[in-house]
Amino acid sequence: MPVPHVSDAIPRVLLRDNAFHSIRDAIVDGTLVPGERLNDADLARWLGVSRTPVREALARLEEAGLVQTKPGRYTMVSPLDVRTARAAQSVTAAMHELAVREAIPHLSPGDIAAMRAANSRFAAALRSGDVDAAISSDDEFHGIAVAASANSAIHAVLEQFTPLLRRLERVRFSSVSGRDSVAQHDRIIDLCEAGDVQAAASAARDNWMSLDALFNPEPTG
Repeated sequence: MPVPHVSDAIPRVLLRDNAFHSIRDAIVDGTLVPGERLNDADLARWLGVSRTPVREALARLEEAGLVQTKPGRYTMVSPLDVRTARAAQSVTAAMHELAVREAIPHLSPGDIAAMRAANSRFAAALRSGDVDAAISSDDEFHGIAVAASANSAIHAVLEQFTPLLRRLERVRFSSVSGRDSVAQHDRIIDLCEAGDVQAAASAARDNWMSLDALFNPEPTG
């Protein structure tokens, strides 16, 4: 009898993607701190995979600017870098502007309602000081237009550059600027519902460009 095919084996590409997302999320949420040395054997044990998908994930994370590698010496979590974050901000803002522009003809009443619900959760998270929930709700809000745009290139670019901004946002999160963002979201929703493509796209871009407070926080004390 021939050896049966193992149908429930996890494809290598899935292992690689899972490793990439797990390590990326740990860097963004601060579990892995800036400057921390990364050992692929330790990461493999943590994730329950072999070292190959971990190495592939680390290579992708280096391309994304979240990891730095010195061949033969070390791999570490990239330090926070304002210049890199500013570049990511410009690209991210442009992609969300394009996403809204392309999404509006396809947005359903259900999509508009989902945007309002996500923004309500965002506002509630800010009021309670729950940074994780605020960022999750913000991602959900913006993700509705990205999904409606059905543009895979937009999604791919945002997958690379948004984590650089979210990482800095967690460190310097401002409830004041966050409350401003709630109002900006409301404006985006109203413009999308009205079908005003130009104004809605510009409002989406302005919302992301308003993160300048992250780069120039007001002095305390």
